[in-house]
Amino acid sequence: MPTFRYQVRIPDGRIQSGIVEAEDNDSAIEALEERQYEVLSIEPYAGISKGADSFLRFLNKVKNKELVATIRMLAVMVSASVPIVDSVRNIVHQTKNPRLKEIMADIANEIEGGAKLSDAMERYPNIFSGFFTNMIRSGETTGQLSEVLNYLADQQEKDFDIKSKLRGALMYPAFIIAGMFVAGFVMMVYVVPKLTQVIIEAGAELPLSTRILIGFSSILVNFWWVLILGAIIIGIFMWAWLKTEEGRYNFDKIKLNIPIFGGLLRDIYIVRFCQSMYTLMKGGQTLVQGLEVAASVIGNEVWKRMIMDTIIAVNDGESIVSVMQNSRYVPQMAVQMMAVGEDTGQLTDILKRISDFYSRSVDNASATILTLIEPIVIVTLGLGVGLMVSAIMIPLYNISGGV
Repeated sequence: MPTFRYQVRIPDGRIQSGIVEAEDNDSAIEALEERQYEVLSIEPYAGISKGADSFLRFLNKVKNKELVATIRMLAVMVSASVPIVDSVRNIVHQTKNPRLKEIMADIANEIEGGAKLSDAMERYPNIFSGFFTNMIRSGETTGQLSEVLNYLADQQEKDFDIKSKLRGALMYPAFIIAGMFVAGFVMMVYVVPKLTQVIIEAGAELPLSTRILIGFSSILVNFWWVLILGAIIIGIFMWAWLKTEEGRYNFDKIKLNIPIFGGLLRDIYIVRFCQSMYTLMKGGQTLVQGLEVAASVIGNEVWKRMIMDTIIAVNDGESIVSVMQNSRYVPQMAVQMMAVGEDTGQLTDILKRISDFYSRSVDNASATILTLIEPIVIVTLGLGVGLMVSAIMIPLYNISGGV
């Protein structure tokens, strides 16, 4: 659809510029006048090339902390009863990132044109995730937009803190691993082949670890191109597999079964489920309506299928926990609490309590994992280095007459 650049005078008298999509010039003017704008000028806008646009967007990438600050400001203004369009306009004036400023300005224009905040944000899936926009939509539906915005800002801050701590904790181990890979590659390609020739000529008996090391070295030297080609093929296959529904389901299932991290993910998903359900049901949505939104915002195909099965069960008159109680991915304590809440008519309050409890559990588990990562990596590297050194030194020791 053609794009037009316009300059208008808005109802409060200010001059405003922007871009609008329409079938033709007259349709563009009509769309602007429907927003009660006085059109001052309008002309076709060719824009910039896709490659240049992608490059500029890369340079002006929206950082997570910028998004958190934006959502927090929006929550404060909405809670203060500032109209949503004015709230977004205020953020446009305060935002320094050109890309985010452009996005928020476009969102403000869409809202002025009659769109909902969630629908306007949905146009930018790279900035606002599906979980994000669906939670905004639930807040709009229930009249609890301020509460939802604060919740999203809190979650974004937690995710940002966890990622920052992980990067900090992994920095030293990553440096060691990179150094060891370089050293290991040099040894496998240049050192091990020469030692192998000496050991074989001496007729020394080779232990299993040494034979494995020699075989791996031979593969690196003679078939390096096969390894690179294989890595590319595997990468393409994984990318295509994850594009399928069954691939996403199985990958999400694998994530939930990873030792240590799987348990953390299970707690994160129960928090996300209970928080979204609590927000919707507190605003007057039915149990089925809440489940339908939760299925779209949970962010995991295993949980999504389980919730869809739960919707069918609830429509058939069964309990909300009839499906979840048979799943190993839902904590049994949460299942029992939901069952009690449903029986006593206090499910909404119980969902809030479950969310708060497992939020603390996620915080504690994250702190523990971050503490353990560095020593685990160092010990693992130490064992690897020890095995490599022993595989080389034992035959040389035998040759020298040490045994």
